[in-house]
Amino acid sequence: MSHFTAEKKANIFKTFGGAETNTGSIEAQIAMLTERINHISNHLKTNKKDFSSNRGLMQMVGRRKRLLIYLSHNNLTSYRGLLEKLGLRK
Repeated sequence: MSHFTAEKKANIFKTFGGAETNTGSIEAQIAMLTERINHISNHLKTNKKDFSSNRGLMQMVGRRKRLLIYLSHNNLTSYRGLLEKLGLRK
């Protein structure tokens, strides 16, 4: 039920993870979650009463927040670069 195609996922992993097969890098995981969060946010703008999607969105936001905290503690320069690339915390 994913809205991502294999090419789009590979492009995200290549851009943020360094290689298409590097799906475990923190930067790639955060970028993937950000794409999913943006997609579900747009869905919820038109479907305001979809509470199960809203709960899933809140879980994804929390997971992304935990990953960002981990990245900021371990690699601050990568953290700042990722925030700038993704347009988070304007």
